[in-house]
Amino acid sequence: MQADAPELTVDKVHVWRGERHVLRGLSFQVESGQLLHIWGPNGTGKTTLLRVVCGLLRPEQGQVAWAGQPIEHIRSDYQAALAYGSHEAALKGDLTALENLRYAVGLKRRVGDQELRAALDRTGVGACADLPARVLSAGQRRRVAMARVLAMRASVWLLDEPFANLDAVGSALLARMLEEHADLGGMALVVAHQALDLRRPVRSLELCA
Repeated sequence: MQADAPELTVDKVHVWRGERHVLRGLSFQVESGQLLHIWGPNGTGKTTLLRVVCGLLRPEQGQVAWAGQPIEHIRSDYQAALAYGSHEAALKGDLTALENLRYAVGLKRRVGDQELRAALDRTGVGACADLPARVLSAGQRRRVAMARVLAMRASVWLLDEPFANLDAVGSALLARMLEEHADLGGMALVVAHQALDLRRPVRSLELCA
């Protein structure tokens, strides 16, 4: 992960879905060491916002900037700074947990199996490293997805419902990971229906219908 991460800016972003105006001129900034909790009713554009911020969806108006530059102008550098965790674990069922990490993290940087196994150990699924993802429980798959984010060493975490399918122990572990990430100068945008119970301040952004 990169310390002293540059500022992330969302400026007057508008997104339509057909005739529906999902995001209406949304603006905010997130700086190094900050955590932003994004919440609101279903259908208010929370996942859409994350897709815009990570560059998967281009807004009809407005822009996302990283270190003062529109992200489409610095795509490679920006993508290298990101770890995106979708609301699904997004694992390939026929690959083992370790192979899933090796593939996903390897797209960003060179990484050895020892480091990937350490990430799986950190999220409590080290014993599942050599099991196919299809045999894992929903909670175990979520922990593997957490390990994938951790192993990417990214400055910016974009997490969509990361607490889904986690038990109390897993939720507490994820909370500690978020705290540690921010303590090291990272930032995170977290979509979650529940409040984030952390030992450090968390900013809040409510999206309304």
